[in-house]
Amino acid sequence: MTSHDDQLETVARIMEDTRIAVLTYVSPQGALVSTPMGTQDFEHPGTTWFLTERDTDKVRAIEADPRVNVSYSSDAGWVSLSGTARVSDDRAKLQELWDASAGAFMSGGPEDASNVLLEIDGATAEYWESPGKVKAAVELAKGLVGKHTPDMGDNDTVSL
Repeated sequence: MTSHDDQLETVARIMEDTRIAVLTYVSPQGALVSTPMGTQDFEHPGTTWFLTERDTDKVRAIEADPRVNVSYSSDAGWVSLSGTARVSDDRAKLQELWDASAGAFMSGGPEDASNVLLEIDGATAEYWESPGKVKAAVELAKGLVGKHTPDMGDNDTVSL
């Protein structure tokens, strides 16, 4: 049995290894909409920060219905983080998280009122820890040629 702290460490490692996450939110029409986002920071897997511009369909949708999912995928595995989002005007936090990548995708700077933060408050994270590319390929081959069920890594859901 894996401890809660070990599970959180696994989730954090996968999130840290992922360059671009996918944020999914509910549109005003009730459709699920996904968009790539660069994770700026997370203090703990349960609190994740993104930068965005205020005047977007994404922000309007999240203000109307804050339920979100953020998915992460790296060589270390996959994470599906479920929770809620809120728009934040915290200028100090925005300044702290602003970097060259933000400047490349957003107009103005951290002092520009049109730039805001999305703070994701994660409730749960389902993760699939990858055994690594070579081991996964071997396990898959064993499963294809025999009656062996491949060991494709650990999977669990952890409360945040």
